[in-house]
Amino acid sequence: MSPVRAKSSHNHPVYIETGKQRCFACSLDWPGLCRSGRGEEAALSALSDYVPRYALVAAKAGVRFPLAEGQPWSVVERVATRSGGADFGVPTTVLDDDAADWPASEATRAAALLAASWDRLDEVAAVAPQSLRKGPRGGGRDRDAITHHVAAAEQMFGRKAGLSLAVPAAGDAKVIMANRAAILEWCRSGGTTAGRPDSWPPRYALRRLIWHVLDHAWEIEDRAN
Repeated sequence: MSPVRAKSSHNHPVYIETGKQRCFACSLDWPGLCRSGRGEEAALSALSDYVPRYALVAAKAGVRFPLAEGQPWSVVERVATRSGGADFGVPTTVLDDDAADWPASEATRAAALLAASWDRLDEVAAVAPQSLRKGPRGGGRDRDAITHHVAAAEQMFGRKAGLSLAVPAAGDAKVIMANRAAILEWCRSGGTTAGRPDSWPPRYALRRLIWHVLDHAWEIEDRAN
């Protein structure tokens, strides 16, 4: 399906990834600032609600963050979700513009935001109880299972970027730190891809990786209360 583009005078562009039941609203300027909802307006509202939480990450990264709570958005692109990802709670669509040149300044900034996202996850996990509040049907991982899931998923992210990373055992800090150092080096060096048909372009890979880390950091934070 071809993307639908719209013109707007707002300064903070987002794209909408639409599934059958849910939508994702994702910032194009701030990788990982992606939230979902049942419909476009709900997703955009959720995105605005999470701006203060993302601001903490940007501050930790040392990156100027001009957005504020209640932020209005400019929807510049609408795309159909790939493989039903939006309905399963994952932003899965690679945009045409994701294949454009990746300037060194953008790569450096993305690496800083990724490192800050990992720091935020570690901070939240350090003060959260091991047993987290369950969902209405009793579902949901506990703290250590979530942090292990995030670390294990980074091996898959690395593979999509052309990196050969070890799959960490639960709590294996040495492997986790080595994997994260390799991902950051890949990002800072320009994020070259493996050239395989299933490779992810760097811009999409970082947007999805940072989203994944923060989504679970915020999950722990919410379910610890």
